[in-house]
Amino acid sequence: MFMDNTLILNEIKSYYNLKSDSDFAKFLDIKPQTLSNWKSRNSIDYSVISTKCVEIDANWLLTGKGNMLKNANLYAIEERFHHSKSMESDISYGNTVPLYDLEATAGVFEVFTKNPQSVPIDHITIPNLPKCDGALYIRGDSMYPLLKSGDIVAYKTIQDKYNIIWGEMYLIYLEHNGDEYFFCKFLKKSSREGYIELISHNQHHQSTEFPVESIKALALVKASVRFNTLY
Repeated sequence: MFMDNTLILNEIKSYYNLKSDSDFAKFLDIKPQTLSNWKSRNSIDYSVISTKCVEIDANWLLTGKGNMLKNANLYAIEERFHHSKSMESDISYGNTVPLYDLEATAGVFEVFTKNPQSVPIDHITIPNLPKCDGALYIRGDSMYPLLKSGDIVAYKTIQDKYNIIWGEMYLIYLEHNGDEYFFCKFLKKSSREGYIELISHNQHHQSTEFPVESIKALALVKASVRFNTLY
């Protein structure tokens, strides 16, 4: 039976999200001409593929039948792409962000403004995470059950406090009437001119309003991490 090895190669290239044959050749650590010769001759150097593409099932590679991936747990593709120039593309396989503990730092404002006094306690990596500036532990239950105390949220700092996407979740630091406030809330445009409405997910918490001018720091929540067990 005729085996279309070009199709096999193209499916492997697609699996690794490589945009061109040149990128694929670099990933395989071969010359582009070598890859071109494989396709023109309808051949594959199986030793190269099995060495560089450890997630690919050998039977599928030889016959084109069955599952392309091995049944065992897959190796993290992200680590493989750290050694490939394909990371220069627009595709993001992971984003490592600093994790802060507000109780161990100078304060919220210092964290959001990247003050040198704000030293992260750790770093976290989440696959396919959009670009973020940092991560914090959540305290309180105002966003329960969507978020619970002890969860981690990754955030992107917003420089312009008037550039708010209404309905999205934000970390917001305010100073009002001599008091300081730090919330994780949904933000809604208030019916009152110059005010914003802070809305909790927990139905037992009432919404509250503050003047936009009281906002001292603002960050859009991009992702959250929850630990179901600590063992």
